[in-house]
Amino acid sequence: MVVILPTVLGAACTRDDTASGRPEPSPSVLGHVHGLGIDPLNGGLYVATHGGLFRAGPTGLEKVGTSAAANRDLMGFLVVGPGVFLASGHPSPLEATPNPLGLVRSTDGGLSWQTIALSGEVDFHALAQGPGGIYGVDAEGSVRFSQDGGVRWEAWPAPPALDVAADPHRPGHLVLAVVGGIAAVDGSAASAPGTPAPVVELAPQMAYLSWAPDGELFGLTTDARLLASPDGGASWLPRATVPGGRPQSLTAVGQERVLAATAGGVHESRDGGRTFTTLATMGT
Repeated sequence: MVVILPTVLGAACTRDDTASGRPEPSPSVLGHVHGLGIDPLNGGLYVATHGGLFRAGPTGLEKVGTSAAANRDLMGFLVVGPGVFLASGHPSPLEATPNPLGLVRSTDGGLSWQTIALSGEVDFHALAQGPGGIYGVDAEGSVRFSQDGGVRWEAWPAPPALDVAADPHRPGHLVLAVVGGIAAVDGSAASAPGTPAPVVELAPQMAYLSWAPDGELFGLTTDARLLASPDGGASWLPRATVPGGRPQSLTAVGQERVLAATAGGVHESRDGGRTFTTLATMGT
């Protein structure tokens, strides 16, 4: 199935956006895709964008919610349980809400959002969940960690990161996408005062990382090549180039099912990233 997304009517938010000097999105803008996820409650595909949260429906992508908050610029989107989502980003211009949002949570599939922490302070550009907790990368590239569902956060010593993937089997073990390669971070070492930052290992420049809960670590390069690592980032195997140009998001739902967004739309693989089907394209 291919569904068509409305034409982008305004500037898209990028990793370089900050709380100040950023053009506010119009409520009609779909814009840049910031996150992808599958809700285990209903199997629905959710797409977090510059212009709100959308769900794949029988007639295409449909806006979730009707309140002013439905037009938020959602970033760092993460499905953490059935009907339970986390996100960050910026409020709609129709809201009297601190900017940035900090961490917000929805327990009704994105229909409503509640502030959890860091309102007006932090814009998480990436979020990941692992057995040790929730991990975030803020707009400055700093890595943070929460053990209580996002209420309290601690800083981790790490090089500035673009994205974070949490090992589904080793609590506290992360792989970060950084400029020039990747960096592995172990929670036990990171918690020790004065611990030096991890060494950056040379690797293809990753824009996004995602660890399949039941398998490999996936990486999406800046030129939209999907790679897979069976050993936590020590080596990488080529899979396929995701169509559509500049990468925007990556989510490994499982070892075989991988979701990716590019400037051309939203794409899905059912064979571990070897081939992709376009689910949605940018257009009129």
